[in-house]
Parts: sequence; C-alpha cells; structure tokens
Amino acid sequence: MKDISYIDKIVKQHRTNLHKIAELSHVEFKTAKYIRDYLDKLNIEYETPLETATVGIIKGKNPKKTIAFRADIDALPTEDGAQHLCGHDGHMSILLGFLEYIMDNKESLNDNIVFVFQPAEEDTGGAERLMKAGVFKKYNVDEVYGLHIHPDFPEGYIGCKAGYLMAQNGEIDVEIIGKSGHGAIPQNTIDGIIIGANFVNSVQSIVSRNLNPMEGAVLTFGKMTAGSIRNIIAENVKLEGTMRCFNPDIYDTMKRRLLEFAKGFEIAYNCKVNVTIDDGYLAVNNDENLFDEFVEAVGKEKITKTEPLMISEDFSYYQKEVPGLFFMQGARNEEKGFVNGLHSLKFDFNEDIMLDAIKTYVKLLKFKGSVE
Repeated sequence: MKDISYIDKIVKQHRTNLHKIAELSHVEFKTAKYIRDYLDKLNIEYETPLETATVGIIKGKNPKKTIAFRADIDALPTEDGAQHLCGHDGHMSILLGFLEYIMDNKESLNDNIVFVFQPAEEDTGGAERLMKAGVFKKYNVDEVYGLHIHPDFPEGYIGCKAGYLMAQNGEIDVEIIGKSGHGAIPQNTIDGIIIGANFVNSVQSIVSRNLNPMEGAVLTFGKMTAGSIRNIIAENVKLEGTMRCFNPDIYDTMKRRLLEFAKGFEIAYNCKVNVTIDDGYLAVNNDENLFDEFVEAVGKEKITKTEPLMISEDFSYYQKEVPGLFFMQGARNEEKGFVNGLHSLKFDFNEDIMLDAIKTYVKLLKFKGSVE
C-alpha cells in the first residue's frame, strides 16, 4: 500500500470545511451534501437510508467478511446556532480520509468495507433508526468499528477496554401535584417542595441499597422547578434527572424502584406523583475477541485501558446487531493547550491525531488480512 502521509493534508482540509457548516441533529443537510459530493469525487457508490444518513460499500477482491466503520455527523446547539464541540467534524474527516486511502489502494483490498455517516448521535439516536432500516442486514456486515476523539486520554494513545465501555442512560421526569396555599397556613396545603426534596433524597438509596455495590450506577436529579412567590406553598413541582448504568438488569431495577417510590410518596403525602422515564442509549459493550485483535494490531503499548465511562453513545445499537468495538482516540495535549472537555465551548484538538486514527484503521485491516 502507498505511503499514507499524503492523506494528512486532505483530512485537515475536510475538518476545516466541515467545522464551518456545523448542523444540529436531523438537519445535517449541508454536511450530508459535502460528504456525498466527496464520495462522488472518489467514485464511491452510496445510498441514503435516512434523509441525512450516507451508507455504502467498497467491495474487496476476495471478501471473506464485511467490516463496517462509522462516523457521526451532527453538532451541538450553541447560542449562535450549532458548533462542533464533540469532535464529530474530526470523526467525519477521519472516515473520509480512510475511504480515500482505501480507494487509492483498492487493488490491495480483500474484504468488503462498509461506511456509515450517521446523523443524530447527539439527539435521538440515528444508529437505532439505521438498524431498523436494515442497513447492516442488507450489506451482511460481520463487525463494526467506531471511535471518539477524547481529551481525557493523552494524545498518541487509545482508550479502550473489552466489555462495557460506556453506560446505558435514561432521562427521568417527575411531576409532583400537591395543594397550594398561604405559607402561614401550611396545615391546609400539600407542600410540593417538601415532597420533591424528600423524593430526591430518598431515591438515592436505590443506588446505595438496592443495587449490587460492585455494579456501577448513577442517579442524578439536576433540575427542580417549583413555586411562584416566597409566601405561597408550591402546588406543582417538576424534577428532571438522568440515570446511568451498564447492566440491563440494573437499569430495569432502577426503573422499577423509581416507580415504586412514586407510589409510596403518593400514599405518604396524599399527593400525585407522575414518573416518566425515557429510555436512552444502550451500553456500549465491546466484543472481547475484537478487542484482543485490536490490541495485537495496534500494539498494547498504545492502548490505555480505561474504566467504564458513565457517558453514553448510540454506537451501542450497532453492537446489538453485530460484534463491535468502540475506542477513544486520545486528544489531550497540555503543552499545546488541548485540555478542554467534550461539549465545552473551548473544545479543540491537534489535527495530527486524525491521521493517527486512519493509521489505526489500516493497521487493523492489515492484521485481519483484509488488505495486503
């Protein structure tokens, strides 16, 4: 295969271009057009199973398997509209550069390569919609890989582990309906604030007392809305929270106990407690065999094994269909000031790591015999 260094300049230009046209989930129209126009330039065929999703295949000369690679394409909302503050512009640039390098060395490609430019990772889970559309079944995908540029891991290293890497999440909305009245006559009221505060405190025992302490779990309420004025007891209280864990059984236990607490509070306080739980993404669960291959291909000296992370990723829906591996491309560089976290307005990374990521994909394919 050709020396890969020429791809560096191309990938960096992709990132510059894509960063300028950042778009929110489900409306990534300019972004999708940019991707498709460049695939046209490379003479790579593709389809559009969702309005802003782009999926296709590069066929190998002697395929024994089909390997998929995914990049997410949406940005985050800001006061000015949208901005790439989670590295997705880098993810797209990496995959575009990887595909160009594969096409330039197509005579060396044995196995099939499927590519997925996925919308709506930040919102409602574009991965799940693509799986429901039957994309992996259509292309007979055998395994899938994805990455995330991440400033918690040092530049030049990869954060990865077998098994659970990222958490399953759920969003919790609680509505408490009491009875308002004058603050000087509390005996004639049902104080929603008292109930809400006690509810938040009480449900913390779900993690500390209802779950195996060896299992990771988080239950957090970050917002409470209540009241109108200092001397009127609040009737309605709204709580907004999130729950995170790795084991699906633990997740089900947390849901069940939240609903049980709600019923108990209704009896104890003579109020109404409505709990709604919006199930989010599944846990990212890396295939052990793929992880072992990955370590061998990349070199164990480059792998920083990480503890499971409580952040979530809809890459998990691909892993529900086929074995998959997700890893963190280290981006932390204190000397150059690349230290700000994901979703920070100051988030950025050294663009040299994009070529490193492409090299990682190529090493993986060489180890598998997918390229000569």
